Amino acid sequence: MQTTEINGFLIDNFNQYSLDTKATQGVCPWSHEHRKPENRKKKCSSYDWERGLGTCHNCNKTYQLHTYKRKGDSEKNYIRPDFSTKTHKPVGSKIVNWFKSRGISQKTLEDLNVSEGPEYMPQTNKKENTIKFNYMMGGELVNIKYRDGRKNFKLYKGAEKIFYNIDSVIGYNECYIVEGEMDVLSFHEAGIPNVISVPNGATLNSNNLDYLDNCIDYFDNKEKIILAVDNDEAGQALQQELIRRLGAEVCFIVDFKDCKDANEYLLKHGKENFLSTISKGKPVPLENVTTFKDIETEITDFVQHGFKPGYQAGLSNFDKIFSTYTGQFITVTGIPSSGKSDFVDQLVVGYNINYKWKTAFASPENAPTYLHAHKLMRKVWQDMPTPGDINTKQWKKVSEHINDNFFFIDMERYTLEAVLKKGAELVKRKGIKCLVIDPFNKIRDVDCKTDDVNKYTMEYLTKIEVFAKKFDVLVFIVAHPTKMYRDKDGKIEEPNMYNIKGGGEWYDASYHGILVHRDYENKTVKAKVLKVKFQNLGENGAEAIFKWEPKSGCFIPHEVNKDIIDVMPWD
Repeated sequence: MQTTEINGFLIDNFNQYSLDTKATQGVCPWSHEHRKPENRKKKCSSYDWERGLGTCHNCNKTYQLHTYKRKGDSEKNYIRPDFSTKTHKPVGSKIVNWFKSRGISQKTLEDLNVSEGPEYMPQTNKKENTIKFNYMMGGELVNIKYRDGRKNFKLYKGAEKIFYNIDSVIGYNECYIVEGEMDVLSFHEAGIPNVISVPNGATLNSNNLDYLDNCIDYFDNKEKIILAVDNDEAGQALQQELIRRLGAEVCFIVDFKDCKDANEYLLKHGKENFLSTISKGKPVPLENVTTFKDIETEITDFVQHGFKPGYQAGLSNFDKIFSTYTGQFITVTGIPSSGKSDFVDQLVVGYNINYKWKTAFASPENAPTYLHAHKLMRKVWQDMPTPGDINTKQWKKVSEHINDNFFFIDMERYTLEAVLKKGAELVKRKGIKCLVIDPFNKIRDVDCKTDDVNKYTMEYLTKIEVFAKKFDVLVFIVAHPTKMYRDKDGKIEEPNMYNIKGGGEWYDASYHGILVHRDYENKTVKAKVLKVKFQNLGENGAEAIFKWEPKSGCFIPHEVNKDIIDVMPWD
């Protein structure tokens, strides 16, 4: 068989057990030594060379025929833990018996390389004997999860975060995702090998799945991804984020009903019922079709608590008059050099600080890119970096934060189709929650064949709305007005959404509209709410006044008659 890769992974060691590559059946490299001498040469295994998997019909073990490695090296330098007999030893009888009480056999512990050994635990401030869940990738130790007798956990400091048991999904068209190492062991115990776990459980209001970013290539060819996470609020939040990132069309959901997780279900109901429940995973509800049962939880929550509060950017005066949901788009307008782009940067930095949202920018006018990144750096740092700051701890901290949370879409020619395609990729690979299109007139829709401006505008905005809803992303569109008018005193009047080319369509289609307008006389910037689709999120016509701090580039909430800052930023 002449091949260099399978399922998108480079083969590191083809036919690692030196089996007959011309055969589809043969002996199992794992069990033949344990069989009676007269049975050792009998064919007990099937070989699937195209998928790179072998299956033994005697010991029921599924194994990889090859070893693999990723196509590219990681962008970051991680620390690799030591995997030697000095630091790792097989689990002793005491731990074996504890796992047995949880329905996990010693063979399963051996299959998944579970070991034990002493480790310093910060929770107790001393060395403890720990269970070591060894995170392997490409047959090499990448990370370790430690668990002591008091149920304290920690990961190996500085190591790469990956899914536990990630190599197990290579060669399969489907895989299972669970929320803990015990659940992986439970699936394996029940005869399901292609199961992986998130490394650090689930938390509410978090879309920072760095382990998914590091392992995203493993899911490229998966036709079915079964989510069997914990049946609690945090587990359900994780489930929704995985669906958003991996795609609803391939995701299926397992309901453990009266049990918290897979291990509890296995213990309570036994292997047969466990396998039956797993096999009944339901697909994510169809798009564009909603039944009462699909939204009953939301309806119940609304009856009990009313509207959910909107997300806020952390600007005290602006938060009083405006908030938002994801899955929507916001139109930001204002005359040239009014600070529109800078204010949008302030908002997405605020959402990042408050909710850990990541943002992608398609900003052809915000060039060169390094200057845009510098603006974001100042806002995160809340100061102007100097040459003396380079290579300091603070520089490293802030630069890594910008690198991990803000992404710049660079294209020779920006089209809406290409931007939204790249945005979808960044949702999957990086977990972005915001997309900034700045300005809209530099990002054209090549699919629009009409000369009718209003029709073109509605088609353009409809595509953006579909993207925002599908990926639960908040989209900002910066739009310049086409005409500017002066009052009787010669002062430029404040534009509105009807001053944008195709104006009526902008007002009708946008979920929200914001005006950013500078006052030269008072050296202030005003953010005015032009439209909110839902009145619980803001107040039409309400205004917030800001001063600009020159070192940080931040907008500072301002009350009239306070000290004036003379320096102003403009686009």
